[in-house]
Amino acid sequence: MSVEHDPSMSRPTAGVDWASTEHALAIVGPDGVEIQRMLVEHTAAGLRKLLRCLQQARVLEVGIERPDGPIVEALLEAGFTVFVIAPNQIKHLRRRYGAAGNKDDRFDAYVLADTVRTDRHRLRPLTLDSPATRTLRMTVRARKDLIAARVAMANQLRAHLEHVLPGVIGLFRDIDSAITLSFLTRFTTQEQVDWLSPRRLQNWLRTVSYPNPARAGLLHERLLASTRGTTGPQATARAHVTAALVAGLTALREQIDTLEEQIEIQLLQHPDAAVFTSLPRAGIVRAARLLAEIGDARGRFPTPEALTCLAGAAPSTRQSGKVKVVGFRWAVDKQLRGAVIDFAGDSHHTNPWAADLYRRARTRGHDHPHATRILARAWLHVIWRCWQDGVAYDPTR
Repeated sequence: MSVEHDPSMSRPTAGVDWASTEHALAIVGPDGVEIQRMLVEHTAAGLRKLLRCLQQARVLEVGIERPDGPIVEALLEAGFTVFVIAPNQIKHLRRRYGAAGNKDDRFDAYVLADTVRTDRHRLRPLTLDSPATRTLRMTVRARKDLIAARVAMANQLRAHLEHVLPGVIGLFRDIDSAITLSFLTRFTTQEQVDWLSPRRLQNWLRTVSYPNPARAGLLHERLLASTRGTTGPQATARAHVTAALVAGLTALREQIDTLEEQIEIQLLQHPDAAVFTSLPRAGIVRAARLLAEIGDARGRFPTPEALTCLAGAAPSTRQSGKVKVVGFRWAVDKQLRGAVIDFAGDSHHTNPWAADLYRRARTRGHDHPHATRILARAWLHVIWRCWQDGVAYDPTR
């Protein structure tokens, strides 16, 4: 019986340790002996040099630590098979070659290349998502980063107002809401707040189209009941800090709104939009986040278990002898886990099946985060099936 020969088995393999300014390249022969080692700059010329060295050495397969970036795109466009080996795996693989486990970029490049040589049957070739998905992912993550910046600046404003204008904290629902920012733009000092009367506050609320200006009396009582803020010359100086924080939050809110408009456009133009917008309480942003993080490269998740493990919805089991420990899975795609947990944590409010699953998990004694992960694991099996078939979610099935 003849066995088909794999040409990649007799070819050298390569590893690239990615960095911000320069990249380490190692090429290893079929016998495990290092053929070439070099550093290339993170420039267009350096990238061309790296590709040229790989082609001259007749390399077909390359190991790298991250699944995106200009190097990965260049390698795939040049026809190389790329394997992604996570940094935590590299950390443990170093001990194959020495007990010290020393960290060195050039040595890590060798470890990547040799791991591709010896463990290629365990590795899955990288397949990129479509350009539309990668663009949507970039937009969704940018919005998430801006929201984190808005929350941080809102906390900074709240801490600042505790000394300057304590009465404004809690006056309206959110410290970074449009009405709060409008109030702080008009009334920046304690003296200006003291000038307000119920009638004057009601008139101002009408000018900013507040939905219930009749609440002016109650709001004025809250201002009077709160502790007084800074007065005198210091109040004017600190008002500039208030104005700066208000301007920053206003700009962040505007840019977040702009990105959400782009997210809606990009999502509705995506071929998989119907799969994710059909999920309960998905909306636009949540559906876009799920789609962006799961992607549209079906081969990346050949089974629902592959998706649940990467999303951190499957537990991690460790067993030695009679001891078996089932715990939280830490080695996951945190962006994907955040998107899935956000969706699952809200789905049980409207979906009867999800509500029953969540309720039974809580009845068994699991806390809310654990019950949400159990629900997320079940949802990922449903989402995976819809995603693979390209069909919308049907709650009757």
